[in-house]
Amino acid sequence: MKVYKVVGLMSGTSIDGLDIAYCHFWKESLNWKFDLLNTQSIAYTKELKHTLKNAINLKADDLLILNNSYGKWLGLQTREFIEKYNLQVDFISSHGHTVHHQPDNGLTYQIGSGQHLANKTRLQVVCDFRTKDVALGGQGAPLVPIGDSLLFNEYDFCLNLGGISNISFDYKNQRVAYDIGLANMVLNYSTQKTGIQYDKGGVLASKGTINRKLLKELNALAYYDLPFPKSTGYEWFVKEVIPIIEKHQDSLEDLLHTAIHHICEKIALETHKYKSKKTSSILITGGGALNTFLMEVLKDKLGPSVKIKKHDKKLIEFKEALVFAFIGVLRIKKQINVFSSVTGATKDSSSGVVFLPG
Repeated sequence: MKVYKVVGLMSGTSIDGLDIAYCHFWKESLNWKFDLLNTQSIAYTKELKHTLKNAINLKADDLLILNNSYGKWLGLQTREFIEKYNLQVDFISSHGHTVHHQPDNGLTYQIGSGQHLANKTRLQVVCDFRTKDVALGGQGAPLVPIGDSLLFNEYDFCLNLGGISNISFDYKNQRVAYDIGLANMVLNYSTQKTGIQYDKGGVLASKGTINRKLLKELNALAYYDLPFPKSTGYEWFVKEVIPIIEKHQDSLEDLLHTAIHHICEKIALETHKYKSKKTSSILITGGGALNTFLMEVLKDKLGPSVKIKKHDKKLIEFKEALVFAFIGVLRIKKQINVFSSVTGATKDSSSGVVFLPG
């Protein structure tokens, strides 16, 4: 039985830091199994966070320089992680950090040069998982549903609460998934304006009240009316959401409280729209799953017919890094790792570019 020993790297739209996960994957009969072994989150320095946040505004040559330097940085962090735990690693699978995501213009760009990462670690690297799908007419996102389908198929829904909320489920005999909309990105934007990195446990949000006008405007965002497949990101947030938030000079507590009700209302709406059983189960992961107040509101909005399945904190925090490690395995095996039913591409694909150390 072949066991793939992989380090998965993930940097999400929340720009909190780098998630590293050392995983083993193997097949039993026809089913994939996994062990999520060693994990580590490396918080971005204030300077690096600022650089990544503003990379969207860089000129082409400056962006390419950042791509290389960030790839070197990823390599250094990964090498230290491997040495710290004395790991046996077959290869590294890296999502990189998304700077541009404009699938309607045929563009998606994740920085973190695979060649520089490979050179620093002296290991094979698989990365750039979105470009091929976009070239095939797809959204290039979300990609995690392949993992939901093959690693977590005991759940009716898989919901991830990162900077953006996205959901994955089986519909009409195929896997579908899409970005629902806002999640931690809007919460962190409000807290960070006051010098607080994030509202731990939703304590501040729990003290607020709903701003009805703000809630109505957030709920009316045009993105929510688009049919799937669809995906969104930081560019949409800057263009469409920030102007709404800035218009409402309310207390931080009220802004957070209102945003959480908005997030949960939209998630509940989508879940109930596609619920096919009397009682369904939902796996919730990502940083938002650790926000106690958000989870309380979501449980109330979902109601008793949707059971939230609790998992250990390690999986909640590192599921995306785990799945990108798995996507790398499928690419190395030249098997499908991106579903066209999810992205809207003309066909399924085995996506990712392989780099060998120089």
